[in-house]
Amino acid sequence: MEKELREAVKQAARNYYKQVHGKKQELKYIPPSGKLLDEEDLMAMIDASLDMWLTSGRFSDQFENEFAQFLGIRFVHTVNSGSSANLLALAALTSPKLGEKRLQKGDEVITVATSFPTTVSPIIQYGLIPVFVDCEVGTYNIDAAQIEAALSQKTKAVFVAHTLGNMFDMDAVLAICKKHNLWLIEDACDALGAEWKGQKAGTIGHIGTFSFYPAHHLTMGEGGAIVTNDPQLHRIILSLRDWGRDCWCKPGTDNTCKNRFKMQLGNLPFGYDHKYTYSHLGFNLKITDWQAALGVSQLKKLPRFLEKRAQNATYLTKNLTDLQDYLILPKITTNTKPSWFGFLISVKEGAPFTKQQLVEFLEEQGVGTRQLFAGNLLRQPAFVDNDIALRIGNSQILHSSRLTEKEYALLPQTDFIMNHTFWVGTFPALGKEELQRTTALIKEFVKQHVSL
Repeated sequence: MEKELREAVKQAARNYYKQVHGKKQELKYIPPSGKLLDEEDLMAMIDASLDMWLTSGRFSDQFENEFAQFLGIRFVHTVNSGSSANLLALAALTSPKLGEKRLQKGDEVITVATSFPTTVSPIIQYGLIPVFVDCEVGTYNIDAAQIEAALSQKTKAVFVAHTLGNMFDMDAVLAICKKHNLWLIEDACDALGAEWKGQKAGTIGHIGTFSFYPAHHLTMGEGGAIVTNDPQLHRIILSLRDWGRDCWCKPGTDNTCKNRFKMQLGNLPFGYDHKYTYSHLGFNLKITDWQAALGVSQLKKLPRFLEKRAQNATYLTKNLTDLQDYLILPKITTNTKPSWFGFLISVKEGAPFTKQQLVEFLEEQGVGTRQLFAGNLLRQPAFVDNDIALRIGNSQILHSSRLTEKEYALLPQTDFIMNHTFWVGTFPALGKEELQRTTALIKEFVKQHVSL
């Protein structure tokens, strides 16, 4: 009876989907990013709702297993956002269980200012010193050639993102990390499916992070994942994600280790309930099974999503190539296969128009644009209004609230990106009609200004 009732509910929902959501709507405004949901996604969410299991459960387990297979990695932990994944990644490296390898207050982490804020925020939140290195225009990734000059005896880690699905120079960054015994966290939130020499982004460093926000390569609404091949980091991440507890039992289960009342940890009495023993100052960053069910459904379509993004990026490149006297188009990093989150465009210095003019024109004509996130984090109010200790390149310790133009000038390409760069969409809901309209409008704008 239960199975029949469940199918009846789902059939009613299928009819609802076809009537309400099943018809393709004309995009009067072309968004730069967004979700692509179908009938099967709705069925998955209803399945989870009918279970009435409110926290992580069978769908979360299924997603973690299938996502691990897709990536080719040992350990996957779902979390409630990509930002939480970044927080957990940095927190894990501060664990006392790592002994002398743990990050401690005052240690330094190499990163970039052309970034999404929550790649850098955990470094500061844990009392570490961010060391900012400039980026490359074209790939928009960290300029790996500048990393070694920025190192000091306190440098312990590199924490950077693969920008909009185009991977940073893994050959160079890995060589530096191995040479200097540095931790490497790959922020792959915008790079799901990208590859370096056949290995997936996020699986190459010590820890990788992913986001499943609606704008990303697959969505759970809100959600993310943190991955590793290291068994010790896996146990630390699991503890930090789940309240900091030492126990690894899944929700609704007890005594997985068979030693629940047979241990003595910390200064607790012997036999204190292991389920309520805490080895880290942790969080609760789990997802719901409803989110995971959507992720399971979306994961089945991920190869198709990735192929469509690649096709869209190829179309934009082909149809904007003749504007390269005025625009800089994306440059693919050596030995990599990108997974385009968006299509970056920079207006060249000396062009007869500005980025701002082009962006405002496109928005007025119904083509959505986005900045490369914070542009230059160091110029953002969060840095100007707080006294954050940092370094830029090989500088001494600086303070964010007192930076001068001379110090900002240590990151010239970062400022160039802030002033000259934006991106348009490649996500799978965009078809040839939307891409034609986007490129035609860019060409129309350039023609108007070049002929002046």
